[in-house]
Amino acid sequence: MKKYILALDQGTTSSRAILFNKAGQIIAQKQKEFPQIFKGNGYVEHNPNDIWSSLLTVAKEVLLCKGLDAGDISSIGITNQRETTIIWDKETGEPVYNAIVWQCRRTSEYCKELVKAGYSDMIKEKTGLIIDPYFSATKIKWILDNVQGVRERALSGRLLFGTVDSYIIWKLTEGRVHATDYSNASRTMLFNINTLDWDNEILNILGIPKNMLPRVLESSDDYGYTTLIGKGKIKICGVAGDQQASLFGQACFSQGDFKCTYGTGAFLLMNTGSEPVSSKNGLLSTIAWSVGGKVNYALEGSVFVAGAAIQWLRDGLKIIDSAAESEPLALSITDTNGVYFVPAFVGLGAPYWNADARGVLCGLSRGTTREHIVRSALESIAYQVNAVIEIMQADSATKIQTLKVDGGASENNFLMQFQSDITGCNVLRPMCIETTALGCAYLAGLKSGYWKSMNDIKDNQKIEYEFIPDITESKRETLLSGWEKAVERTIL
Repeated sequence: MKKYILALDQGTTSSRAILFNKAGQIIAQKQKEFPQIFKGNGYVEHNPNDIWSSLLTVAKEVLLCKGLDAGDISSIGITNQRETTIIWDKETGEPVYNAIVWQCRRTSEYCKELVKAGYSDMIKEKTGLIIDPYFSATKIKWILDNVQGVRERALSGRLLFGTVDSYIIWKLTEGRVHATDYSNASRTMLFNINTLDWDNEILNILGIPKNMLPRVLESSDDYGYTTLIGKGKIKICGVAGDQQASLFGQACFSQGDFKCTYGTGAFLLMNTGSEPVSSKNGLLSTIAWSVGGKVNYALEGSVFVAGAAIQWLRDGLKIIDSAAESEPLALSITDTNGVYFVPAFVGLGAPYWNADARGVLCGLSRGTTREHIVRSALESIAYQVNAVIEIMQADSATKIQTLKVDGGASENNFLMQFQSDITGCNVLRPMCIETTALGCAYLAGLKSGYWKSMNDIKDNQKIEYEFIPDITESKRETLLSGWEKAVERTIL
């Protein structure tokens, strides 16, 4: 038996490589940040070469740091920032334009045109998604329409589209495999989650050639091999979008299981079983994963700005030196003194879905300090997550009992306690909070035989801390009322 699974986690701000052992424990990890490209007016881009070079670098480094080679790795799992759109030339391998990031709002006006034309119900019924700049479809159209010569090259069959996973697979296999998995395909707004195929009607409406699109495989499947990491071949056996991978990594295998990942954004998912659940309150129906010929679905609510709000305090306002500093500052005071921060930097996601909303810091007085602002930023994350939980309960007729959490910001004890207080449920933080990477490792390991069954995965689950609600219901209602008034002020 080979020793480890290699998880490649390509995120919004950094690329990471993590080695996991049979117990689901981290043996080694490497991380490398890469530049963010902001062009104003809600435009967010990445250089695809930066994505690739950062990921390949950490993949090699994590093996080297343990003196390992390809022969020590059972298989590779890939998880990725979703919706981010890359188009490249299949002959040269060169991108035709920068990657348009999931956060980018440049196609807001076109999305409004699609809604006005009456396509909302059809697209929601087929894809489970709401028409929004968030998803890949309108980003593809923007590149085809705005980069000279690209549409002609696409029609001639020379160009390929992929979300980040597909681009990484293509690069790792040196152009042998152009594929994605069901979870990532379901985030493009081009994939019919009922028929499990690319939808011709939507492709025709947007003018996107079908020949650009990747083959869609199961999340635990054969994606070829790479010889670029260590000496020898390593099989690629698992692929899932970051939030679906986290749901799998938290072993949320039963219908009604909830989890929230706190990263650049915050993402709440609930396993809905073998059938998609249509939301009446602005949530998304999405494919969670496909394993062993069975497809699992999920309800999802997306908070666009979570950890990114703390990054803004550090890099924009420069009132903290590190994200870790936010916790002691928040705990140094008893409340925000009436300050609310709604970080709608790129609009608001579920349940508000307002692409034009912009950030608001309100309730300021002469007594406001940086501690109040920092605490309000942390609280804003919990408020946004709670708003998603409330509508998810309404849509699914399922009362949340416990919330499994992961991601970098879940290490913040103040935030997790406030999340428990404001939501009124127990919050469970696992021993390994890198459940996104762990989930894609599990998917890869199931295919390569490293783990025999999903019961092996359940046996690995260990809880590090459980947060229990500790405020009165009246206090909770007062805080939530203030939050909703602050949200109203974001609508321009």
